[in-house]
Amino acid sequence: MESTAEAPRSGFWWGAATSSYQIEGGVDEDGRGPSIWDTFTRAGDHIVDGSTGDIACDHYHRWADDVALLAELGVGAYRFSINWPRIQPTGAGPANPAGIAFYDRLVDALLERGIAPAVTLYHWELPQALQDAGGWSARDTALRFGEYAATVAAALGDRVALWLTLNEMAVHTVYGHIWGMHAPGQQLVEDPFPVVHHQLLAHGLAVAAVRAHSRAPVGAANNYSPAWAVGPDGKQDSATDEDRQAALLYDLFHNRLYTDPILTGAYPAGLEPLPGSHRLTDPQLVRDGDLATIAAPTDALGVNYYNPTGVGAPSWPGPLPYDMRIITGYPMTYFGWPVVPDAFRDLLLSLRERYGDALPPIYVTENGCAYEDVPGADGTVDDQDRIAFHQSHIDALTQAIRAGVDVRGYFAWSLIDNFEWAEGYTKRFGLVHVDFATLKRTPKASFAWYRDHIRSAVGAGAPSTS
Repeated sequence: MESTAEAPRSGFWWGAATSSYQIEGGVDEDGRGPSIWDTFTRAGDHIVDGSTGDIACDHYHRWADDVALLAELGVGAYRFSINWPRIQPTGAGPANPAGIAFYDRLVDALLERGIAPAVTLYHWELPQALQDAGGWSARDTALRFGEYAATVAAALGDRVALWLTLNEMAVHTVYGHIWGMHAPGQQLVEDPFPVVHHQLLAHGLAVAAVRAHSRAPVGAANNYSPAWAVGPDGKQDSATDEDRQAALLYDLFHNRLYTDPILTGAYPAGLEPLPGSHRLTDPQLVRDGDLATIAAPTDALGVNYYNPTGVGAPSWPGPLPYDMRIITGYPMTYFGWPVVPDAFRDLLLSLRERYGDALPPIYVTENGCAYEDVPGADGTVDDQDRIAFHQSHIDALTQAIRAGVDVRGYFAWSLIDNFEWAEGYTKRFGLVHVDFATLKRTPKASFAWYRDHIRSAVGAGAPSTS
């Protein structure tokens, strides 16, 4: 089907987002190979409730129902991810026809309803065979990713309206390869920079692969968390100079490390206190031409924002030169994250200030919140806290746009409740409630609110704070 949904120029996309492992299920069906998350969830006690994504929301079989929900919501775009081992069961070789066919059906169904498909190529689902061969520590994984990106783009490139290469490289590095809380469960505290560099190299290779098959905008989707220096009491006004220095290091590692190379062609200066950072000057790791590949021009930057992070000077002689601290004085989500809409506005402004003309148009590819979401006697969820969260963050987004930041879309995370990584099914982000025993979908109050907001905003022709 020929695409009629193009990336907005003067308009704006109101959308919703999901990721494959968190919703699809069907992990052993139609030739799909195992991923690192299949292995991780089935081994040990890594997940809070002992669950897996084997069934998740069963989107693999119920995708038509979920597309109908998107149509009812009235979104202009839907961000979803491709499950790499569903396309290449071992991370290499020809495409699995059944895997391609699944995403073909999904893309066509979205276009039939006037919904622009926004595709993320990698949302942390590395084929287990590639992990066994070294994972992101191995350069070969980046090369295989480039080939995988070409395979997907060749199949879907005529219809996809926005491409995101890798999702949240910082989170995947820290949670999956330093702390070991996410798949693949590694603790490479002293040597994480091969994982960093190879993900960025994979991004650059994927940009070239996508451009060979698609005219749609392409970029990475990064998690940005403003680093707030706070004292032990969680307040900014009690922070010391040492706390502020620690916050600068966190900002370098979490926010700039995965953006500077893409937009400026160089790793940021000042990384020396971080263990293993000397690897970035090792010609065996960062080879001639790598940074040019990474800095291939992009026409989109995905911004995922949830909260600022409290940072202080290290309180014990560990390997990292900073401590994570709880920010106090703000409302908290069910995840324990502070709700600070002004930090969202300031983040968008700071990206423009930092990168200037090198900054491509921004798409807010994730923004959302977890709350307890207990259904009432009638089975519905009156999630007023979520409504307030989205309203206040859309207000902040609108302020940034009025200040001149070029933002082209906002994707609420997430369309439906799902498997929330290490938290299993204990944290709910969805606009739609999912009963994980029956898999019944029930739109929450926030669904109706966002639907009405989209109608109002589209009618006004611009982001709206009404």
